[in-house]
Amino acid sequence: MNLIIQGIEIQNSDLRELAKLAGANHIERISGQAFRLKNADRREHVARYCAEAELDFAFVEPMVRLTGFGLVAMDMDSTLLAIESIDEIADMQGVKAQVAEITQRTMRGEIVFAESLRQRTVLLRGLEEDALQRVYDERVRLSPGAEKMLLQMKLAGLKTMVISGGFTFFTDRIKSRLGFDYAAANTLEIENGKLAGKVLGEIMGARGKAEVLNKVREELGLKREQVIAIGDGANDLDMMEAAGVSVAYHAKPIVQQKATYALNHVGLDGIINLFE
Repeated sequence: MNLIIQGIEIQNSDLRELAKLAGANHIERISGQAFRLKNADRREHVARYCAEAELDFAFVEPMVRLTGFGLVAMDMDSTLLAIESIDEIADMQGVKAQVAEITQRTMRGEIVFAESLRQRTVLLRGLEEDALQRVYDERVRLSPGAEKMLLQMKLAGLKTMVISGGFTFFTDRIKSRLGFDYAAANTLEIENGKLAGKVLGEIMGARGKAEVLNKVREELGLKREQVIAIGDGANDLDMMEAAGVSVAYHAKPIVQQKATYALNHVGLDGIINLFE
């Protein structure tokens, strides 16, 4: 077993102590922010030490390569993007506080996603359609390491997919900008150049995300074990369950508990360091 340690600043003393705690016999540098401790044992003291030192850790099987996978699927808001797009739309309407509160409760799993999206979308009724483009132009920011991660995934031969409980206005543009192979999200209803406060068709929530992922996986002829899924909120759990490897990225506790790996300190490119 390998123990991958990642962090913004990693001290040699931390690496030596973690090697001792895990019984590892060799420390290998992956990058300036990532190290591989070889022949480690899975021990609970490692998690406690890393939490105190603000380091990410992952116990991984040796020789697991990215080239063994065929598809990576990721959530958009607060995962691929460093914003919640619906909260930023709400800011244009002057209701960001109300919408953000519902968003946070949803991500913690306190509200069923479909109902929460209805509640939030109603609050956007009457907003001019061009406010969506302003949000995209002025507010959209990629999470650290997003482009580097996607490049490495593509070089390894993986298809890439963004699946969002947000809106197609943003996923369509992100798909084009970053070269995703697939994108799926909800569609806002527009009436006379203004948001109608409704979503067209069936709302894509947790179950819908998993269904879209499985449909694409089957079309590609892949097994579940060949899929990587990345998310941060309760709405991503079904999608992550449908993948062989799941990564909780700066995620809510419920997601971290159920994911294969969790990253809380480094960027999305830290996912690449989990594989050889």
